[in-house]
Amino acid sequence: MRSPRSLFSRPVAFFALSLFAAAPLSWAANPFVGRWALTIPGGGAGWLGIEEKDGALRGSILWGGGSVVPVQEVKVEGDTLVVTRSKPNSPEREIVTAKLMGDDLKLTTVRNRDGKESGRAEFIGHRIPPVPPTPDLSKVKFGEPIVLFNGKDLTGWRLLNPKADNGWSVAEGVLMNRVEKGKHFGNLRTDREFEDFNLTLETRTQKDSNSGIYLRGIYEIQVAETFGRPLDPHNMGALYSRITPSVAAEKPIGEWQTFDITLVDRHVTVVLNGKKIIDNQPVLGCTGGAMTSDELKPGPIYLQGDHTNIDYRNIVLRPVLK
Repeated sequence: MRSPRSLFSRPVAFFALSLFAAAPLSWAANPFVGRWALTIPGGGAGWLGIEEKDGALRGSILWGGGSVVPVQEVKVEGDTLVVTRSKPNSPEREIVTAKLMGDDLKLTTVRNRDGKESGRAEFIGHRIPPVPPTPDLSKVKFGEPIVLFNGKDLTGWRLLNPKADNGWSVAEGVLMNRVEKGKHFGNLRTDREFEDFNLTLETRTQKDSNSGIYLRGIYEIQVAETFGRPLDPHNMGALYSRITPSVAAEKPIGEWQTFDITLVDRHVTVVLNGKKIIDNQPVLGCTGGAMTSDELKPGPIYLQGDHTNIDYRNIVLRPVLK
């Protein structure tokens, strides 16, 4: 996932800035501290995280597509949270203000460049419940396997955006995505929706492949041609921009690679090519390109196809039995 939705949504390097707050409230009583699921202007999924550390408020934000990135400044003025974000060396700033309404936030965003305002919009947020305790996966029971891809056609799948160009096809048991410059190709989702599960599949990268496997349409496990690169939260097998693989387990371009992914109680485990690279780690919010920021909703498996060529096969899901 590397496509932005706004000026500030493009993935950027994680830069270190000191963030100070001028808050009349004591930190312990600050009601804005926490994680917030956002529905940003236009209806896309976003996320805001506010924390107190060493006597200062700090913030991170996800705005539709791209990565979770730090904000420039966080402060509280009276009963209002004020978040400032901007690109490095850019004269334009975006000011997001928020007021509490129980467990909801009422937010406003406005851009400011040389004292001139533009792009004012209102949107909403909701406090994300605490992540459940780490599940004991040895005690989790799974149902019968569900074959999501029949190896013959696209039965059970459809474009996330029916108006997008369709680059998906099936040949010799392989689900292939092929894109062309100048067209906007679509992501592919299952008709069925799921809660917690174990998902296994195989994928084969092409030149410069950049795809992703979205769990419940909310969390992206990155699929990309990153063989030989240093560990990074944007590499193959990462929970995109949130959890870095513990080891580099990807294979060279053109080789079939295996994924074994388990999602239980908002904790994710990823085994890539037989190596456990994410071990039952908590997920703190949606990732870029999510269908929704509501982490408690069931959702489909969706495969990112709007960027580059990619191949998949042998897609099988086993739901968790409640």
